[in-house]
Amino acid sequence: MYGFIVNKVSGNGRALKIWPQIEKMLQEKNVRYCVRFTEKSKHATSLVQELISKEKVTVIVAVGGDGTIHEAVNGLIGTNIPLGIIPAGSGNDFSRGLGIPFEHDQALERILKEKPKIIDVGYVNSTSFCTVAGIGFDGEVAQTTNVSIYKKLLNFVRMGQISYIISAVRVFFRYKPANISLIIDKKLYNFSNVWLIAVAILPFYGGGLVICPKAKSNDGLLDICIVQGMSRWNFLRTFPLVFKGTHISSPSIKILKGKELEIYSSTPLIVHGDGEMMGQTPIRIRIEPSALYVI
Repeated sequence: MYGFIVNKVSGNGRALKIWPQIEKMLQEKNVRYCVRFTEKSKHATSLVQELISKEKVTVIVAVGGDGTIHEAVNGLIGTNIPLGIIPAGSGNDFSRGLGIPFEHDQALERILKEKPKIIDVGYVNSTSFCTVAGIGFDGEVAQTTNVSIYKKLLNFVRMGQISYIISAVRVFFRYKPANISLIIDKKLYNFSNVWLIAVAILPFYGGGLVICPKAKSNDGLLDICIVQGMSRWNFLRTFPLVFKGTHISSPSIKILKGKELEIYSSTPLIVHGDGEMMGQTPIRIRIEPSALYVI
């Protein structure tokens, strides 16, 4: 039994638009399924739990974007129920990182044919994430994007990834870098004039930005990108390099790896995970190896 969770607002309604086509394919293939539609923020988490306990589903399929997946994962942790994804959001970075097709028919075919694989999951304090947690500039950009009008407009024309770039430009002119202390696997690092810290399980965020090019979903390690010591002008010049992941050659960017870290800052910094707000520093981030089954 496949349990589908369709986010009504993902991709400015794209998930809802493609659902009839998905349902037709399921009926043609005589696949047993049930479906639930999200009605509010964080609804997908409780829907996952409901489908598992009441409908006895053996697979959960999220039809939506990274926010939908984030909520579904938080409902699946601790179970052996695999997650399938049909991308229908603005960024789709989780799907991009795992090579899941963006076309709904191809994504569904893979869900019905492939076997589950197991991947790592990260935690910001007690809340899980499965792509990237961002601190500082990243956090403010994610918050700005989530409340923007242009995100909805760009989602409508399937150009939602551009909303991150617009927000980054807006935040750029007001953001003030901070001094940071990191404790990574019990080793202390101090950095001054830090723009952002990205803690990654998968390489992508912000709709395809390759923030940690070598991040792997099953190596039991977090990839940690620290951008520090840059002038405002150098930061602006370096930012476009993130589209191809070539920014890591800059001497002002450090890539570290670890299993857990604590982050302390001279001023409170906004933290996001999978684009969802998760509070402010100080925080603790850790990895839980082999914690989630994905088709």
